[in-house]
Amino acid sequence: MRKALFLLLILMTNACVPLAAPESPEPSPSEPVLEDSFFFGRAFLDTNQNGEVDSADRPLQGATFTARDAQGASGGGKTDADGHASAWWPGKTSYPVELRMEPPEGSAYQPVGSNPVILTEGSTAEFLFTDPAAGDPPAAPADQESTPASAADRLSQYRLTATLDYDRHHLAVEQEIDYFNRTGETISDHLLLMVEPAFYPGVFKLNSLSLNRGAAVEDLTWDGTQLKVPLDQPLPPGESAQLSIAYELNLPNPQPSPDIRPIPFGYSERQTNLVDWYPFIPPYIPGSGWLAHRQGYFGEHLAYEIADFEVSIRLAGGRSDLVIAASAPAEADGEWHHYRLEKARNFVWSVSHQYQVLTGKAGAVTVQSYAFPFDVRANQAALDTTIAALELFSELFGPYPRQMLTVVEADFLDGMEYDGLYFLSDGFYNLYQGTQSEYLVAIAAHETAHQWWYGLVGNDQAQEPWLDEALATYSERLYYEHLHPDALPWWWAYRVEYYEPSGWVDGSIYNLGGYRAYRDAVYLNGAVFLEELRELTGDDAFFAFLKDYAAAYAGELATADDFFSTLRRHSQADITPVLDKFFQNR
Repeated sequence: MRKALFLLLILMTNACVPLAAPESPEPSPSEPVLEDSFFFGRAFLDTNQNGEVDSADRPLQGATFTARDAQGASGGGKTDADGHASAWWPGKTSYPVELRMEPPEGSAYQPVGSNPVILTEGSTAEFLFTDPAAGDPPAAPADQESTPASAADRLSQYRLTATLDYDRHHLAVEQEIDYFNRTGETISDHLLLMVEPAFYPGVFKLNSLSLNRGAAVEDLTWDGTQLKVPLDQPLPPGESAQLSIAYELNLPNPQPSPDIRPIPFGYSERQTNLVDWYPFIPPYIPGSGWLAHRQGYFGEHLAYEIADFEVSIRLAGGRSDLVIAASAPAEADGEWHHYRLEKARNFVWSVSHQYQVLTGKAGAVTVQSYAFPFDVRANQAALDTTIAALELFSELFGPYPRQMLTVVEADFLDGMEYDGLYFLSDGFYNLYQGTQSEYLVAIAAHETAHQWWYGLVGNDQAQEPWLDEALATYSERLYYEHLHPDALPWWWAYRVEYYEPSGWVDGSIYNLGGYRAYRDAVYLNGAVFLEELRELTGDDAFFAFLKDYAAAYAGELATADDFFSTLRRHSQADITPVLDKFFQNR
């Protein structure tokens, strides 16, 4: 019993807050690494008939892409609605490789420029077609220049093709990033990549990186997990740059330790979790530059710009018992699993040979809950709580923006949120007794709320963590208030008041004082602050404010200034006493 209580106390303090990881062993050189070949093509229709691929050209769907190497290995497929297609075959590539794009069957489109393209390195080519029947493009008025579509309406695109060897804990990835400069400011020097797997020794191996479909970039600069990619020319607003990256991950196996907390990324005996597993470009703040922070000992340090994701996953090794949980629904294609996730902060997935899956509906939203055997009752509770929380929060905050939400039982002590998927510690499942007055229920509601406060409305998680964590914690209170009021006194007593929380709500993850001080201030005192703010403004203004805040900053990065300016549109109450009580810097 004492052991169970000790575990419960650890779990009660650990939602959403990963720590630094122990060193992982170098991969054994005696273990062979599987290699596959991936190539990518994209087709465009030359809408403005200038003979060049640019932002005015529209993607061409239904074109046939093929790739063939010097040894005759080949593959291909049809382009999708974004003009993308890929080719794959097992084994290493023998260069040169011929990439060819044929126009859609039955069309009269003619190729412009090189087709086929011969590669001596790299993996990507773009193909342009013209429509002979289109005639000359209309001329712009004499007093009006032709301009590309609004940069604010375009998102960066991430395309990833990954092969996982589950038993050898090895992942091979080919990745493309089409980065669109939506900042309104010219990026003059470099693009920045956040490469979180590089934090763990021996895990990340970069095989190649090229810029704008050109030769491999050699003068890369590493600064911890941040990789600077020099631009060959400045990137103006509304223009794009393309990165092609090939890399491998030898996944870590973090071991439990009394001195540090486990992390989500890596594998255990029962699952492999791929979170923050690919290089990504962080937000760029006009006048300030890249929003990129170093790791803290606790808390999340990453900020994400929303983007569109296309991910293809193959499980190597021929196992038939593996189940994938992911941020989006899967489309099966033989041994491939294809995913598409739009306007998202990230794409994550988890694989296990033990997952048992339950499915339910929250209105039109599908909820899938993945758990280990023997946790059937707790798995049902996690599913039921998530469905109820989705329905409630959609009413209070605005509609949930996705068609699916995934819950995954985690082989680590944390609860942890990602876009379209969250993890819930196996410890919560093990201790579940079948009531509402339990941490499995409270933290499931918390992580579901993060789909609004983190997923829909982003923020600087390192410098202003209260903007998502305080709101997600207070959302637990709203869950109990509306759905299980009999358990609300338990929530206040054991989730908040037991710890006698204090400290400035607006602290960062780098504040001195340790995790307990950080958790008490940001999460728990943050919830107390929101309770007092609600009492001061009144329910009508408070809930109108929350819904307005979610709508106004959907897909954006909100700041504390945005939070309070939105509040002032709904209430003229003097909140100075509350700010003085809870905030150091307002």
